[in-house]
Amino acid sequence: MLRSNQFINICVLLGLTGLSACGVNSGTKDKQAVATTETDTLNKMVLIPGGTFSMGADDSTGIADEYPKHSVQVDSFWMDEHEVTNQEFAAFVAATGYVTTAEKPITKEELMASMPPGSPEPDSSMMAAGALIFTPPDHAVPFNDVSQWWSFEPGANWKHPNGVGKDVPNNDRLPVTQVSWLDAQAYAKWAGKRLPTEAEWEYAARGGLSGQLYPWGNEALTSGKPKANTWNGNFPYHNTETDGFYGTAPVKSYSPNSYQLYDMSGNVWEWCADWYDANYYAQGENGVVNPAGPAKGFDPEDPSADKRVIRGGSYMCSDEYCRGYRVSARMKTTPESGLANLGFRCARSVGDRGSK
Repeated sequence: MLRSNQFINICVLLGLTGLSACGVNSGTKDKQAVATTETDTLNKMVLIPGGTFSMGADDSTGIADEYPKHSVQVDSFWMDEHEVTNQEFAAFVAATGYVTTAEKPITKEELMASMPPGSPEPDSSMMAAGALIFTPPDHAVPFNDVSQWWSFEPGANWKHPNGVGKDVPNNDRLPVTQVSWLDAQAYAKWAGKRLPTEAEWEYAARGGLSGQLYPWGNEALTSGKPKANTWNGNFPYHNTETDGFYGTAPVKSYSPNSYQLYDMSGNVWEWCADWYDANYYAQGENGVVNPAGPAKGFDPEDPSADKRVIRGGSYMCSDEYCRGYRVSARMKTTPESGLANLGFRCARSVGDRGSK
């Protein structure tokens, strides 16, 4: 199946619209990471106590797919305290020889099969292994024209998320990006873990708080000390970096929530296990125990492509462009997508000892 990063690149060149721009942005220009005395790179797992919570938007500013708010029960489970890092993913690759989606070229036949009927044949450069990266303009642009800040970069992958020769300081401690849902699943299986369900992810992000917009409560991002790695300024051309970073931040750069989980808001979007269905909450999920999501995906903005849920927002999100850092915010992209602002963390069921 065609990787969505290459499909989106073709769509941009053809002037096609209907892209989930907020959910699939990528980024470059990482500012040098702040110094840290943290030497323990082990991704510890935190026990999240089970319970019942109200899932969905907490006020009127949510997107349609965040309603209705409904009661959900989840059993206790373990969750990684932070996103999987480049160092951790490198250990997986070294042990298994795994090759990620973005490292594989595609054929013309695969590409044309996924394009709208009558589309012109793409240039051969569009079939090379690589990924979309963020190439910001120096001025304001319409938000509905993603070609203003996207470009396809041959050779971009998890080892070089912003392109070959564009690595950034403290790379080992940055969350791994440019990994597809398929890649994340492979890592989780190797680690004796799994991806969290969407319900588990939101329950964990809330940290035991009820009716609050963010993992830390209701205080605005712009109030007090920096709470998360998001876009400060005017997207996509001016980032004030008042939170300390332009692109991804090393894990554990900000305070954790009450469950001692880091970066449940901002930094990178995170894969969940579930298929995405825009109407799922309205289909009788109220009161369900351990919901695992719909049987298949449905995105009315792009009904031809089944997508998986991603959560948490990223460093690309701001109030004017994307409020994905709210605990109830939902986003989606195809399982083959690998993007420079999309990573993951793992979960594990209680009683499952796990093994590599």
